[in-house]
Amino acid sequence: MSEPTPNWEREVLEKLALAAIQEQRRSRHWSILFKTLGFLYLFILLFLAAGWFRSDGVSIKAHTALVDLQGEIASDKASADSIIASLQSAFDDKKTKGVILRINSPGGSPVQAGQIHDEIKRLRKLHPGIPLYVVVDDICASGGYYVASAADRIFVDKASIVGSIGVLMDGFGFTQTMQKLGVERRLLTAGKNKGFLDPFSPLDPQQEAYAKEMLEEIHQQFIGVVKEGRGARLKEVPDMFSGLVWSGEKSIQLGLADGFGTVESVARDVIKAEDVVDFTQHEGLAERLAGRLGASMAAALSPLEKAGFSLR
Repeated sequence: MSEPTPNWEREVLEKLALAAIQEQRRSRHWSILFKTLGFLYLFILLFLAAGWFRSDGVSIKAHTALVDLQGEIASDKASADSIIASLQSAFDDKKTKGVILRINSPGGSPVQAGQIHDEIKRLRKLHPGIPLYVVVDDICASGGYYVASAADRIFVDKASIVGSIGVLMDGFGFTQTMQKLGVERRLLTAGKNKGFLDPFSPLDPQQEAYAKEMLEEIHQQFIGVVKEGRGARLKEVPDMFSGLVWSGEKSIQLGLADGFGTVESVARDVIKAEDVVDFTQHEGLAERLAGRLGASMAAALSPLEKAGFSLR
């Protein structure tokens, strides 16, 4: 048996130190790997929560495309730009067998609603093999129904609220309050109607008559859209275009809707594609803040916006 060399203790210590260093390096590498995976996982969750990742285009087989229209139809909420972009993506996907527009809206801007309605008609002509159906949640009224009337068929729940085919312009008059407070209104305009329906000035009969004429014109446009979209299915009654609303069950009897259904049942039983892929575009936080700021500035500058001119 050979005797240990004089420096054997040093050699053993060096080997132990080297092994310890290698083990620390391996541990550090594994730690970095797990931390990287953890950050990547949290990053993906953050993106999903912010609505930056969408599930469109991921299905490898035929699917039903879903687009949500939720809330008031306005430039800073359910805007025409976001809904139209979502619908275009849904129709353009080669695996889309049918599109469902799920509506839960009391109405809103006649311009925004009209733009969405017209785009639906254009997309249906461009893609004749892809039907578009509306599924109503709680409410599909006024501007919401204006949009829905462009669909191939409308499905509701028996307790859904449907209709309100009318136009309104609401506001306030503060002249009596100003008199009681001793406040004097000083409004300078170039053009006698530039202060149209100013809430701090007495109501001008000529301006009131003009506003009613404009409302009636837009109301007739609304009625024409509904009649064109629903066709022979519509069973007109005297109050149909008076602004009244009906339950989903009654709306089917009147021809304002076609039957009962949900997103799942329409995808499964009507479109025959159970896989539902959501194509709804969701704005990021910065976009939402910018949109609200722009809408607030527009509202502050526009007398008509103060008057509340809308389909709702």
